[in-house]
Amino acid sequence: MTGLLHDPSLVGLTLVVIDFEGLTPTGRPAEPTEVAALALRPVHGRLAEVGRFESLIRPPADVPVTARDVAQSGITAQMLAAADPAAVVLAHLDAHLTAPPYRLVAHHATTEAGMIARQAAHCPVLAATPLLDTIRLAKALTPGLGSYSLDTLLAHYGIARPADRHRAMPDVTVTAQLLERLLTDGCTAGRWNTLLDLDTTAGLQPKRPARPDPPAEQDALF
Repeated sequence: MTGLLHDPSLVGLTLVVIDFEGLTPTGRPAEPTEVAALALRPVHGRLAEVGRFESLIRPPADVPVTARDVAQSGITAQMLAAADPAAVVLAHLDAHLTAPPYRLVAHHATTEAGMIARQAAHCPVLAATPLLDTIRLAKALTPGLGSYSLDTLLAHYGIARPADRHRAMPDVTVTAQLLERLLTDGCTAGRWNTLLDLDTTAGLQPKRPARPDPPAEQDALF
């Protein structure tokens, strides 16, 4: 991976591996219940951690935490009761992003992009940052694998599955390990040698925030 990390476009770039846990209420977008982020920068041919952030997120009062949600992540309604709402948490995360440029990295990055876009007013740096999807990197490097779920890729690359899988920070940590393996193997195979190669293979532009409906037209100005 040394050659890739010496690409001038990557020098000074921070890769922010990010993951949300969330609820999926019927008929409306997913609501986050936890976020974690791990900041990585190229140092001596490796990706070195330079910062991390994690927080629970209190969902809206009308979005219940179901037994299925608890079974998936272990996050209960009681754990979320004292947490800040998404607008506050993502504003706190955004306040840490003071040294651009950045790339967000996520497994199935469209999910993270959607949650960020819905909070764009509170996290403008996050909301304007392009993403890299580890699923797209893995598909380019290992076609025909069948499944590209995080668990499948962890097993394929011999990365230990964390005991608390489906919590945000453990998932971010193993996604960062997967990212480093994909970058290393892809460099060795000649699949990518520059940031442009990565963007072409696995890049996603930020999602545009949904525009509110325009106010109803009135017959007169006053």
